[in-house]
Amino acid sequence: MCRSIRTLRAPMTPEAHDEDVRAAALRYVRKISGFRAPAAHNQEVFDAAVAAVAAATATLPDGSEVRGAGPAAKAG
Repeated sequence: MCRSIRTLRAPMTPEAHDEDVRAAALRYVRKISGFRAPAAHNQEVFDAAVAAVAAATATLPDGSEVRGAGPAAKAG
């Protein structure tokens, strides 16, 4: 859906930082909302959506396991 969002799990990315997760969340919310920058009256809900998506995104690499790479290859 959003080609500019890069994969944040190992082995595609050695380590995903908070800035990477937030950037991916921002791109996703921009794509879904259709706003690159929301109007002032939408800023609060836009920022809340970015924070919620970033929080949900951060749980995925932390809990994912890359099969075939051994026990030390847990993503995140």
